[in-house]
Amino acid sequence: MTTSSRTLRLGGAALITVGLAAALAGCAPTPAAPPTGTSAPTTAAFEHIHGLGADPSTGKTYAGTHQGVWQVPTDLLPDSYLAGAPEAGLTQPTLSDGPAFDAMGFTVAAPGLLLASGHPGSDESTLVGPNVGLISSVDAAATWSNVSLAGKTDFHDLDAVTLPPGALRVYGYDAAAGRVSISDDDGATWSPGAAVALRDLAADPATPNRVFATTENGLAVSKDAGRTFALVPGAPMLYLIDVQDAAAGGGVVGIDPEGVLWHEEAGSGTWTRGGQTDGSPEAFGFVGGSVPWLLAADRRGVVASDDFGLTWTVLVAAQA
Repeated sequence: MTTSSRTLRLGGAALITVGLAAALAGCAPTPAAPPTGTSAPTTAAFEHIHGLGADPSTGKTYAGTHQGVWQVPTDLLPDSYLAGAPEAGLTQPTLSDGPAFDAMGFTVAAPGLLLASGHPGSDESTLVGPNVGLISSVDAAATWSNVSLAGKTDFHDLDAVTLPPGALRVYGYDAAAGRVSISDDDGATWSPGAAVALRDLAADPATPNRVFATTENGLAVSKDAGRTFALVPGAPMLYLIDVQDAAAGGGVVGIDPEGVLWHEEAGSGTWTRGGQTDGSPEAFGFVGGSVPWLLAADRRGVVASDDFGLTWTVLVAAQA
């Protein structure tokens, strides 16, 4: 594994030209399947997952997919998952009542608030196309409202952090423009950030100006709210990432192209290898709390782990 400590300046007209998806997709042989806990039934239309997240205010776990936003059953998990949250009460993945749009970008932005981006579905007319811009839901994805950029922008990645005054900062990656965009007013207005080809981005909830991105050159970090990025010295080559909350100790957690999990002690530069997924996953997310959990969508389906990937429970099985 090769890492680099050189600095990347990605503001203004600077652009890293990378073929991240192609580079990461074929760089390693497929690993053996890791240990698995209880398995779950499969559902036909539940596939092509872009994002995973959980809402501690409702106890619901979500998957943003090519066919809309679904609620994921967590009945096979112990009480340590989303401890203190209401029970979602599902035993099967369930498509939300809202439009079945292609949720290219999806995040649980705050308790009770979902943000998404992507394209309208072929058989619905409630969302503006060809790109829906930034949309929000406060009723568990039953209805969606446009926030901004309707018809214009397709954010392939979204993340959000709370600023000290209480406003929500939203980071979005516009794949067509190859640029990070930043909003400090709940997504209503936007300013341009760094031009960079990335696969995933994740903001630090403890330090809103700090946002991480995975690139072909390695894990990069911005300390100026996405305006410039620099490679993280000594970091493993990561593919999908998230940032742990303060209750879990902070630090980046991510998956490399071979499906191996890595986690960092916050700010230490020390990385620990965990378990692995079954192949390179489509989506990955951190679920906070005193007992942190990880969600992933890999070849088995949607899986969850509370020990950094050493063991997994299959929540929704992939179709054979």
